[in-house]
Parts: sequence; C-alpha cells; structure tokens
Amino acid sequence: MTLPIAFPSTTPRLAFPLLYVGQTQKEVTVNETFLSADFLIDSAIEGVISSPPTSPAVGSMWLVGAASSGAFAGKTDNLAGWTESGWRFFAPKDGMRVFDLSLSAFRLYRYGWTVAAAPVAPTGGQTVDVQVRQALASLIEALKSAGILS
Repeated sequence: MTLPIAFPSTTPRLAFPLLYVGQTQKEVTVNETFLSADFLIDSAIEGVISSPPTSPAVGSMWLVGAASSGAFAGKTDNLAGWTESGWRFFAPKDGMRVFDLSLSAFRLYRYGWTVAAAPVAPTGGQTVDVQVRQALASLIEALKSAGILS
C-alpha cells in the first residue's frame, strides 16, 4: 500500500503557515503569514533585551538576550515582535540579518548573532603615511555609515 501524499504545514525556512485544501478560516493563516513577513522582511530591531519592555509599540521588535525572563523565558537569540495580540517569536536561521537601531549596524546570524567591529585605526610606526591613514579612516567611516561596522 502506498503512503498518502503529505503536505507540510509551514514553509521550510521561515516557518510561515501554509494553507491546505478545505481549510476553514483561511484568513487566519494568511494574516499570520503576512504578520510574520512584516516582521522578518527588511527587519530592524530596537536592540537586545532579556525581559519584555513594559509598554512596547505595536510593530517593534527586539533580539532576546541571554538570561531571558518573563514572556522571553527560553527564547534567547529569538526575535520578539510585539503585536496587538501579544508577542510573536521568530527563531533565527543561518544567514538571517537584522538592522540593530541601537548600534546603527547590522547583526548577522551564523551559529549565533554577530556584529562586525570596526578595525582599530592605524597609529604609530616609524614612517607615517598621512594619505594612507586618511584613506583607511574614510573607509572605516564609510563602512560604519553603511551599517556594516558598528
């Protein structure tokens, strides 16, 4: 006897809920998918916190830090978005990138969240090349302005 065709209930990467044949109240599934997409596409977080803020604005999102507590308990490294009906949590996937508004820089998830740090500007040495140092300083500032370095 052959097995029936099995359909997944969520998308493989971002776990958006999928519709299925004969499903009632499809608008619930569709709206949940739109809500998730609204948080995850071109994401920005307010910063990193370990416990929920007292008065979050609808649509704001944070990265849950270590030693999470309250509604954030057990959600370390997840993105937490506030909606009219409460918190939505999104587990990170390798390659996910969010803009951290508190740092004015991007965070990248690859086995954990990272932020690129700016290299130390050159100083000292026996020969001082002013033009090279100015070029490096300009490059560092450009990378900071682009949000690549913090």
